[in-house]
Amino acid sequence: MILCCGEALIDMLPRTTEDGEAGFAPYPGGSVFNTAVALARLGAPVGFFSGISTDLFGQRLDKVLQANGVEAALAARSDRPTTLAFVTLTNGQAEYAFYDENTAGRMLSEAELPVDLSGIDALFFGGISLAVEPCADTYEALCLREPDARPIMLDPNIRPDFIADPGRFRARLARMMEVADIVKLSDEDLRWLEGDGDVEGLARGLLAKGPKLVLLTEGAEGVLAVQPSGITRVAARTVEVVDTVGAGDTFNAGVLAGLANAGVLTKAALAGGLPAPALTAALELGVAAAAVTVSRAGANPPTRDELL
Repeated sequence: MILCCGEALIDMLPRTTEDGEAGFAPYPGGSVFNTAVALARLGAPVGFFSGISTDLFGQRLDKVLQANGVEAALAARSDRPTTLAFVTLTNGQAEYAFYDENTAGRMLSEAELPVDLSGIDALFFGGISLAVEPCADTYEALCLREPDARPIMLDPNIRPDFIADPGRFRARLARMMEVADIVKLSDEDLRWLEGDGDVEGLARGLLAKGPKLVLLTEGAEGVLAVQPSGITRVAARTVEVVDTVGAGDTFNAGVLAGLANAGVLTKAALAGGLPAPALTAALELGVAAAAVTVSRAGANPPTRDELL
């Protein structure tokens, strides 16, 4: 089972009322929540760890996890409110305003970390939960506790406007990258972290900081995967984009599911360098799944049957 660790929240997506007024509609979401749901829809055994509220929004999140077959027994529940993310779209590109103070997800503490991870084959960390305390410190503690036991994938999914202390955030990511086996970034994330320069060179530079595999998404330019042995590229699919909500999260799920299906989501396989056929197939699954997600509104990842 792959355990996804990070935020679950409600995306307030822009909608037009019957009277023609601008409004918002609530949809379960959050970067790591979306990845967990996408993994389940792709047929991968998956669990979810986060702080989840017992309020009406938290109950809605729980129902979606249950309906999709995501195991959420390890989640920490509290009566604090659920994080809300109000989304605005510009030419299909999503921008977010987060309401996150004193929420169930934000206030997750190290005392609430699961002790027994037997049955967990890999860990995934990411999202805005890595940018705000105390939950960011909690997820870091779990990440640094587990690197010898199972492979770790990290996607910081950087939201610059949400980061109150960039220096502290960069230092946390550096510590987590040092023990991560796979790091996935968008080209915007990479430049925010590493500055200007050739993206291939910047991605190669990250390998020296710890990860065995760096994945870089470049929108319509496709995806490149960097290992010490070389670079693998997979082209993007041409689709009519409705919005990009959940695209990167779905890509992550496709890659993880693809590597697991090939039997190479292991520390030994990643350390030795993934064979090109298995890596390419996993990237293609991620790209195909993400293409479906962007072709419809909100974070609505496809099932495996939809990709056949």
